[in-house]
This record gives sequence, structure tokens and C-alpha cells, in this order.
Amino acid sequence: MTLLVLNCGSSSIKYKVLEMRTENDYTLLAQGIVERIGLEMGIVTHKRLIGDREKYKVDQAVPNHTIGIQRVLDLLTDSTWGVLESLDKIHAVGHRVAQGGHYYKESVLIDNQVKENIEQLAELAPLHNPANLLGILAIEKLLPQAKQVAVFDTAFHQTMPDYAYMYAIPYELYEKHKIRRYGFHGTSHQFVARKACELAGLEFEKSKVITCHLGNGSSITAIDNGKSVDTSMGFTPLEGLIMGTRSGDMDPSIVTFLQEKEGWTAAEANNFLNKKCGLLGLYGPSSDCRDIENAILEGDPRAILAHKAFSYRVLKYIGAYTAAMDGVDMIVFTGGIGENDAHIRERIGTKLTYLGVAFDKEKNNNVRGEDTIITSNSNTPKIAVINTDEELMIATDTWTLTN
Repeated sequence: MTLLVLNCGSSSIKYKVLEMRTENDYTLLAQGIVERIGLEMGIVTHKRLIGDREKYKVDQAVPNHTIGIQRVLDLLTDSTWGVLESLDKIHAVGHRVAQGGHYYKESVLIDNQVKENIEQLAELAPLHNPANLLGILAIEKLLPQAKQVAVFDTAFHQTMPDYAYMYAIPYELYEKHKIRRYGFHGTSHQFVARKACELAGLEFEKSKVITCHLGNGSSITAIDNGKSVDTSMGFTPLEGLIMGTRSGDMDPSIVTFLQEKEGWTAAEANNFLNKKCGLLGLYGPSSDCRDIENAILEGDPRAILAHKAFSYRVLKYIGAYTAAMDGVDMIVFTGGIGENDAHIRERIGTKLTYLGVAFDKEKNNNVRGEDTIITSNSNTPKIAVINTDEELMIATDTWTLTN
């Protein structure tokens, strides 16, 4: 069975094409990523993983997700770069969907009701659910023969206890509007936690793990004995860490203060907090950590501020979740920033000596795309850099539901 997996983030589309024979027996045919969607210039990277294993990379404008998905489908059947004779070869498509709300605690086959629910929940994940739905609708039009599966970011966090997911608002509002912490990036947190424990020789179901998914969207999760017990994103993906364009934690009164001072509507305030804050707000020219790193080399004070503020917020959450679980055995960095930004990891890892962490700067600087432990002793807690593979977990669920 040939499967396509689409992982539409707020500014990117990751994709993989797999030939699945069983749940654990598969061949990866191609993979790629469309980055910097909506910015002046995007990056499209596509790699064949069969035959000559050629890699295609080009800088080109990708103004929105619809155009990005069309570009992906064109590459998959391209006479030079493609791996499929036609799009008819794709039997099923698995989609990462950010917000499943109270509707979904597991992955599901997509039908009209599922699409309606994803659209309805867009107000809780305004940067992601609309993009996820665009992918579903594009595939529905271009690949009408393919079954589609939704794999929800929120599902893994359904094990949180009520005292962790409840907000201190009147209980009847929770009952009426389902206002609670949902958490996101669940597929990634679960995958990298398991993988890190395997790498370190720890039992996932008997370990305390803190996973740091750091990218344009960032979140941290406390995983105790294999279950999510707390996570930094909340009712929406806006809460928690400083992110690419999202503010993260802040005094709620700032919102009403700015609405009064700037004359904003609720929608305008929501757009501001999701799309104009975070690293973009602190630095100014860009929300991309690679641009910020380059600016730091030139001594830009706002780039330095953005870098330090981002790292500091991560450090505080690690401390909080260590206390919440009464210890930690493993700390994991993953995501675009977590896997690739050695300076961010160093800013955080060198501040954890109080936990007994023996951070190894040389190992940290020599991470080259492979899963790596970057602490120097055999004791816990260890720190690992793990390449997330949400797409593989999505493919597994898709195969299970459509086989």
C-alpha cells in the first residue's frame, strides 16, 4: 500500500511517501519539506530515496499552503525527480491535524463530519487547523480515490490529570465551552520520548522524560511512565514558550490593555498574538532562527535578546516539569530548532548542572543529523537530540485504519 503523509505546519509542509507492507515493514520512497511559507522567499527540498537518491532543492516563493501542496504533488510524479508513475498509485493519505478538541482521542478516517469539526476547531488552532484542512481538501480534489486519515496532535495529551488541564475559571464555562488545556505536538512528543529512551537504554513506561519540541511552533511535555502529564501549549497553541510569531505566556491583561489602547477587535488581537509576536516581535526582521543566528554574529542586540528570551523560557519549563514529576531521567531536544541550533541547546543544557546534568559541548557541537546523547556521563538525567518523525507515526495510524 502506497501512502502519502502530509504534515502541514504554520509555515511549512513536511511530506513522505511510503510503501507499507505491514505496520513495521515499509520502504520510504521519498521525502521533503516546503519551508518559509508566506515569507518573501520559500525553500522547497525534495529527495528521492530509491534509485539514484537524487535531491532537489530550490528557492522559490510559496505564498500559501495550497500552492505548496500542489508543488509537492508535481514533484512526486515529475519525470526526473518523481517516484510515482501517477498520483493514482497513492492509496491513502495521512494528515497531521493540530486540534481535535474534545471530539477525538485517537486517529480517525476523514469524512464530512470530521472536516466540519476540524474547521470548527480552527478558532483554537488558527495557524494550523486551517492549513491542515487545506491539505485535506486539496487531496480530496486531486486524489479522489485515496482514503484520508486525521492524526491529532492533541490525542497523546488526553492522559493529563484534571488538575493539570483545568484553568481557574468558573467550572460551568469549562462544561459549556470545553475550555481546558489540550496540548499539541503530541505525535512528536510521544515519538521522540520513546526513541530517546531506546537510545539511552531506559524503559519508556518506567521513565520520567521532558521533551522539548522547538521550532516555529514550540512546546514542552512532561511524560511520566509513558503518559503525558503536562504540556506547555494550552487551550490553543498560543500558550507556553516563545515561538516564531506567537507570544507564548503573558499577562492576560495585556490583551485587553492593547485592545483599549489600539482599538483592536478580538479578532485583531488574536491575529496580533499569533502572527506578529514571538521571535518576530522581539527581533523584527524575521521569525526564522537561522536569520537570528546570523544577526547575532553581527552583534544585533535585538537578535541576542530574542535568542536569550527563547532559551530562558525553555529553561524555566524544564525546571517546572522536573518538580512536577519529582525528577527527570531524560531531556529531549527535537524540532527544527531543537535538532539544529547548538547554541540554543548550549544555553539551556549548561544551566542544568543543579540536576546533575554533565552537558558535553563538544558532543553538542558535533550533532550531524543523527540521534545523539549530548551528556558525558552514564548517570541520569541525560540529554538527547532526537530527529522527530511525526510522519512515520502518522503513516502507521493511516495504514492501520485503511488496511
